[in-house]
Amino acid sequence: MTTFFTSESVTAGHPDKVCDQIADAILDALLENDPHSHVACEVTAIPNGIHIFGEITSAARVDYAAIARQVVRDIGYVKHG
Repeated sequence: MTTFFTSESVTAGHPDKVCDQIADAILDALLENDPHSHVACEVTAIPNGIHIFGEITSAARVDYAAIARQVVRDIGYVKHG
């Protein structure tokens, strides 16, 4: 039997990595406030926009937009001018 190994690699700042970091930050914030949270969070990016969607059951209340904005700032995407 032949086995193939494949992997995907993208550079820092790639939209896939940005979206993963936002989803991870949302999960972390929810679990920090409610360890029993159930989270199926997806994030997609478009030019000048981010979509956050999925199913979240949690007693925690977090500001999803603020979390996304902070992750984007932490990565270094800021307006200059």
